[in-house]
Amino acid sequence: MNANDRLIQSARYEICVQGYLGDRWAGLFEDMTLVSDATQDTTTLIGVVPDQAALHGILARIRDLGLPLLSLTRIADETNPQRKGDPEK
Repeated sequence: MNANDRLIQSARYEICVQGYLGDRWAGLFEDMTLVSDATQDTTTLIGVVPDQAALHGILARIRDLGLPLLSLTRIADETNPQRKGDPEK
């Protein structure tokens, strides 16, 4: 697998933003699960993003809505973990 192949692979992400987003916001982030924490005034979007272009689209929507981005985490694929030392295929 080369660097370009990694860029177009889907990956699971957790994107945390400042602000409580209720159910009415879910349609803006289709295919993402919204987990809101009213006590912390944050919302985490969790889901599989098909490629880098889709990720940039989500981030642009967050920016356009004026939501402060707190964190972006790519979550390892636990169904097919690549052990340290294994050659990339």
